[in-house]
Amino acid sequence: MELHRAFLALGVLFLLGLVADSLGRRVHIPRVTLLMLLGIAVGGSGLDLIPAEIEASFDFLVTAALSMVAFVLGGHLSRANLRLHGREIIWISITVVVVTAIAVSLSLMVIGVPAHLALLLGAIATATAPAAMHDVVKQTGAKGAFAERLMGIVAVDDGWGLIVFGVILVLAKALIGETASDVTLLIAWEIGGSLLVGLLVGIPAALLTGRLRPGQPMQIEALGVVFICAGFAIWLDVSYLLAGMVAGTVVANFARHHERPFHEIENIQLPFLILFFLLAGASLDVSALNGLGVIGVFYIALRLAGRVLGSWIGGRWAGIGTRESLLTGLALTPQAGVAVGMGLVAADQFPESRETILGLVVATTIVFEIFGPALTRYALIKQPAKIDGPSSSSD
Repeated sequence: MELHRAFLALGVLFLLGLVADSLGRRVHIPRVTLLMLLGIAVGGSGLDLIPAEIEASFDFLVTAALSMVAFVLGGHLSRANLRLHGREIIWISITVVVVTAIAVSLSLMVIGVPAHLALLLGAIATATAPAAMHDVVKQTGAKGAFAERLMGIVAVDDGWGLIVFGVILVLAKALIGETASDVTLLIAWEIGGSLLVGLLVGIPAALLTGRLRPGQPMQIEALGVVFICAGFAIWLDVSYLLAGMVAGTVVANFARHHERPFHEIENIQLPFLILFFLLAGASLDVSALNGLGVIGVFYIALRLAGRVLGSWIGGRWAGIGTRESLLTGLALTPQAGVAVGMGLVAADQFPESRETILGLVVATTIVFEIFGPALTRYALIKQPAKIDGPSSSSD
């Protein structure tokens, strides 16, 4: 390993992150989008300047960054937040997932996509990008009911999405005449195992952390709990994202001696997120956009419509205004790693459609990763709530 190249590259990447943060606040473009575009520019699809030593650390950075985000999002499902917004969080998160899956699946069938493939793409369309949305909320400094509700929805909707994806995988297998017992067990373990890991880590963390310094866990305590949870989840081959959200929720609700559980994580996650988004952009193969085609364009339009329509329906049932409901749907547009993960599972289960599934998922994910955060930012700016101002890059 050429150590000097690795350190030089890390230094440049961090400074690029600072430039993206500063520029984003001046031109009102989400930091996430700028970081992704910078990553594309210096990655394999651009100047190819990222050393192999840094690219090799991408999996670790992804896991570290998303594990921190998962805990923070889980903390938004506290009793206080659920008392205020629980009805809206549950209704909107469920209807957005269900309506998106139905809208994408049925519409693709209408234009001639085989039923099992259309169902799979509909299920993949339910996934969101919690890290991107969390970063946009933090960068804009959004406060109030809209932002709290949005973070609560993000914390649970990928869980509903995994359930829908599991059901549709079984149904798609049945449509082509195959048994799906192994798939059923896989999905059951993915969800049940994640919940179990989150509980087993979250309960002792709620009882033991925050004792050395009253009020909140110390930074070392917070990181220790986050990484132990991620480690167990990866070891047991379950979702570390879902496990982290569960653990964060448990701590937020059962650690009565905490004032702000895991607030220390928010103080150190930015460097990880900067590297995560830059390397995520660098890892994208922009040439995949050439294969987007008619189906890809339909998928993008239908997923966006499903997000907005589902949020509107859920908002009406939950009793919030039409404007807020529609803005919530727009804010839920970003899509990233969870969708790619679903695509890989679907491609493995349906090898005859592998090229179509992965090509479409990668191409549309690029679009939603780059343009989705802008819609989230637009929704947060237009929300009928308070904006304190952009969060500093040193947060």
